[in-house]
Amino acid sequence: MDSIWINGKIWDALPHVQALAVRNGRIQAMGSNSEVLAMAGSQTVVHDADGRLMLPGFNDSHMHLLQGGFYLLGVDLRDARSEEEFVARLREKAANRDVNGWITGGYWDHEKWPSARLPTAALLDAAAPDRPVLVHRLDWHIACANSCALRLAGITRDTIAPQGGAIDKDPLTGEPTGILRDEAQQLVQRVIPEPTREEKITAALAAMQHAAQLGVTSVQGECAESDQMIFSELAADRRLTVRFSAWQPVRHFDSLECLAAMEKIETPFYRLNTAKLFVDGSFGASTALLFDPYDDNSNNHGLAIHEQEELNRLIAGVDALGWQLAVHAIGDRAVDSALSAMAECRRRNGDRPRRHRIEHAQMVREADLARMRDLSMVASVQPSHCIDDLRWIEKRIGRRCSSAYRLNSFLRRRIPVALGTDWTVEPLDPMLTLYAAVTREQPQGGPPGGWQPQERISLTQAIDLYTEGSAFAEMQDSNKGRLKSGYYADFVLCAADFLYRTGRDLLHSQVETTVVDGRVVFDRTGLYR
Repeated sequence: MDSIWINGKIWDALPHVQALAVRNGRIQAMGSNSEVLAMAGSQTVVHDADGRLMLPGFNDSHMHLLQGGFYLLGVDLRDARSEEEFVARLREKAANRDVNGWITGGYWDHEKWPSARLPTAALLDAAAPDRPVLVHRLDWHIACANSCALRLAGITRDTIAPQGGAIDKDPLTGEPTGILRDEAQQLVQRVIPEPTREEKITAALAAMQHAAQLGVTSVQGECAESDQMIFSELAADRRLTVRFSAWQPVRHFDSLECLAAMEKIETPFYRLNTAKLFVDGSFGASTALLFDPYDDNSNNHGLAIHEQEELNRLIAGVDALGWQLAVHAIGDRAVDSALSAMAECRRRNGDRPRRHRIEHAQMVREADLARMRDLSMVASVQPSHCIDDLRWIEKRIGRRCSSAYRLNSFLRRRIPVALGTDWTVEPLDPMLTLYAAVTREQPQGGPPGGWQPQERISLTQAIDLYTEGSAFAEMQDSNKGRLKSGYYADFVLCAADFLYRTGRDLLHSQVETTVVDGRVVFDRTGLYR
C-alpha cells in the first residue's frame, strides 16, 4: 500500500470502519484500524486522522476554472460598494505600468451600490481614458465597455445586437451606454487579444491551488477549445491537482461540425465529453427568459439565445453525436424550452438512456418538475445564487419566487441534483454553498427561518449532493463521490464535530486537509506534509 489513514470518522461508513488504504490513487480497502494496518508494507506511509471527519472531496458541478484563475490574478471589483470605489479600483489598475493592453475581469455588482445604477462607458473612461476596458458583472451576463473598447469593436449607435444579445443605448442620443448583455458581449470579446499560453498556465495553477485550500477535488465546467490543450498537457504532466470534466461550448449549429471532428477524452484527471449551450441569460441581467414579463419592467420577457427550432436542432445534433449536454436555462420559459427540445431530441434520436443536465434551473414550474423527472434530467444548481440574489429577486419576479431557486422540490420529485458554485459568479467555498442549502439565509443572517424555507435541505443531504450527486451528474459515480473500495482516493478532513454545526457556524468551518489521488495537496494542520 502507498498510504494508510487510521482513526478517521469516515463518511457514510459502518461504525467499525476507521481506516482506509490507498494504492495507485484509489482506495484499496476499508475497515478497522487493525484490519487495514495489517496490509501495510515497508514503504507504506501511515497517517493518523486523529478522529477527524473524512468526507469525499467536494465536486463543483458548475464553475469556470480558467476564468477563476484570471479572477484571482486580475482586477477585483466584486466587493466595490459604490461607483466611486469601482472607479478608484479601476484607476489603480490602469496606473499599474506592469499591466499593458486591455483591462478585463471585474465581477462587479451594481446592486451593492447606493445608486444601484449600471456602470457606463463614461464611468469607465474616468478611470482609464486611454486603455480599452471590458469588465463583467459577477454573473457574466452583462459587461461594461469603455469608449476605447467600443471604438475598437466598431460599436456605434447603428450597431445591431446579435440574436440573444442586447446593446443598451441612451434613450435621448441613441449612443451605446457601454452596457452589453449576453451575446452582445462577443462583439468586444472577439477583439481582445488571447492570453499567452504561459499566462493561462499561471491562471490554471492559481485556480487549482485555491480549490485545494477549500477541499474541492473535482470541478466541471465550460472550457474554450483554445484552452483545452492546456489542461490536457497539465494532466499528462501530472500537474493537475483537481479532476476536471471540461465542456465544449456549442453556440450555433455550425458548432456541431467542430464537435463531430473532436475526440472525446476520458482520463482520470481530465475528461472532455460534454457540450455546453445557452438558452437564456440571467436574473441579474434581467435576461433570463420568462413566460410573463419582469415585475420591474413590463416590456421585458428576457432574451432567447436561440429560436426554438434552432435549439431543437442543436440539442438533437449534440445528442446524436453521443455527447452529454449541459444546458444553461434559468427562467421558467427557458427551462420549458430546453425540456421541449429534449423531448424532441428523444423523438428524433430514439429513447435510450441519457444523463443530460439543466444548468441553474432557477425558475421551474410545477409541470416542468415532472417533465424533468420523466426526461431523466439532472438539476445542476448553485445554492449560493439564492442567498445572493434574494437581495433583489422579489422586485424582479414577485409572486413567482415560490417557483424559484428550488432544491428540496427536486429531491421530492426524485430529480437527481448536483451542487456547484458557478465560480467566479459566486465564491468557490463549499462552506458557503452548504450554508446556503441548509439555511437559505444571507451570510450576515436573515431572513429568519430562511427565504422560501420549504426548499431547505439537511446538511447530510447537501454533502451527498455535493459529492455523490455531482459525480452522478458527470457520469463518474462509479469512480468518485464516495469513500469506497475501488474509488479514487479523493477526500478531505474536517473537524470531528463538523456535522453538528448549524447556521452561521458552517460559514466559519474550514477544510483542514485535502487529498487528491492519494496525495496531500493541501494541509492546514501541518501534520501530513
